[in-house]
Amino acid sequence: MKKYFQFEELGTNYRTEIIAGLTTFLSMAYILFVNPFTLSLGAVKDFPNELRIDQGAVFVATALAAAYGCILMGVLARYPIALAPGMGLNAFFAFTVVLHMHIPWQTALAGVFVSGVIFTILSLTGVREKIIDAIPVELKYAVGSGIGLFITFIGLQNAKIIVDNPATLVGLSDLKDGNTLLAIFGLFVTVFLMVRRVSGAVFYGMVITAIAGMIFGLIDVPHKIVGAIPDISPTFGVAIKHLPDILSLKMLGVVLTFFIVDFFDATGTLLAVANQAGLLKDNKLPRAGKALLVDATAVMVGAVLGTSTTTSYIESSAGVAAGGRSGFSAVVTGILFLLSLFFSPLLSVITAPVTAPALIIVGVLMVSSIGEIDWKKFEVAVPAFFTLITMPLSYSIATGIAVGFIFYPITMVLKGRGKEVHPILYALFIIFILYFAFLRE
Repeated sequence: MKKYFQFEELGTNYRTEIIAGLTTFLSMAYILFVNPFTLSLGAVKDFPNELRIDQGAVFVATALAAAYGCILMGVLARYPIALAPGMGLNAFFAFTVVLHMHIPWQTALAGVFVSGVIFTILSLTGVREKIIDAIPVELKYAVGSGIGLFITFIGLQNAKIIVDNPATLVGLSDLKDGNTLLAIFGLFVTVFLMVRRVSGAVFYGMVITAIAGMIFGLIDVPHKIVGAIPDISPTFGVAIKHLPDILSLKMLGVVLTFFIVDFFDATGTLLAVANQAGLLKDNKLPRAGKALLVDATAVMVGAVLGTSTTTSYIESSAGVAAGGRSGFSAVVTGILFLLSLFFSPLLSVITAPVTAPALIIVGVLMVSSIGEIDWKKFEVAVPAFFTLITMPLSYSIATGIAVGFIFYPITMVLKGRGKEVHPILYALFIIFILYFAFLRE
């Protein structure tokens, strides 16, 4: 096993890799509870219960999808990179597709599955590199940062820090509600842990917030911590059964958004973590095809199980910082996700005030790439800014992406740089014009 994972070549050992795998798991364990809460629209009180996805089933799907992605990434690609249902895409799934577009979650899962199929085909054929090269780096950064703003906005709403205001659409609440104060407490705790560079800060912040909520009677104390694994049947295989439902113009835009966001997110994360671990050779990623294939198939597996897009996690960098260099650490993380299946009773304490700080902080982390955009070039700044601002204001990741990809060719042509725009960008320009004309309600 040491030889297979190249321990000697990478200068690592079992102890270091196990600690790294545990560190990565703690850094991303919050997704086990945030994902079911988000996909079920737990913070939306007036949403019909019969239209909600089952939280217990999503919890199991989240753990199994993460375990599959982590273990396969470790064994096949041999990288210390963990996977799980991604933040941002779960928000798009729940708040844009299900809540705003009124598409049933069953159909949305089918859309996730199809996006995974497309991603897999492109990974196998090598077309992935051509598309990546075609998309300007500024738009890639803008998409990631815009999703960060959107997630933070959702977190602030869930905490009831930002509320409806008839005069200004949104405004600051009076901050006197007990649950709002609990969320603010959780935010301060999480920020403190993050500033102090505590591994698993977001996860520990949720734990401390939940405990405080139980102490002050804001959250019911669970009857037990360890319990039977929830029934996954409400979501398992639903994506396959509802594949015929995606044959509509509306779903075309949804599938395209699932694909584009995961496409950039997965590639960027793989390169960033591999670079941190010193695994890049001549600025290229060895076994890149295998790593991307794992990421792509994890999307399909996750959809079949019953969760939104599974993708590579930037939190893997925490494990790399702890010394992880081989795929063995990813295998350890995957095994820990399997063990977490027995802790489903804790779902009852994961309320909106508990998850809100996690959403806000994840948004902060995602928006950091905004500094990589060249704001001095107006032809670049305009589409990047419109992408950033449109996502939270329209409450739609898809709309933000569409606006940015429409304005980029326009501003580049007006600047006299139209020849620098790849033909793929012009094709996307037409697709997104059609999206606004025909695909949106």
